[in-house]
Amino acid sequence: MNNKKYDLIITIVNKGYSDYVVQASREAGATGGTIINALSSNSKETEKFLGVTIQPEKEIVLTVVKSDDKTKIMKAICESTNLDTIGRGMCFSLPVSKIEGITAINDNKKN
Repeated sequence: MNNKKYDLIITIVNKGYSDYVVQASREAGATGGTIINALSSNSKETEKFLGVTIQPEKEIVLTVVKSDDKTKIMKAICESTNLDTIGRGMCFSLPVSKIEGITAINDNKKN
């Protein structure tokens, strides 16, 4: 286990915006991310088309980063995707207490 502190940045955006999230996070210092397809359960976002309920599709980008880089990366993500606009999505972080197996973040050193 590496003794550096890490955070998980979770970004939820409308379908088609995950590329912007990954690009912005890489430009700000992240090494990559994982994209998960999802559906919104927000009843205000559901639409009906010919009597069929349609759930809007979302994309979730998970990015593990060094804690020191978290704020810079989150700011870059928010700016590139205009997350301050209502309905664009959200970005938040959680602390990671232990990490194993990610050599890119661990500076290619075994500890």
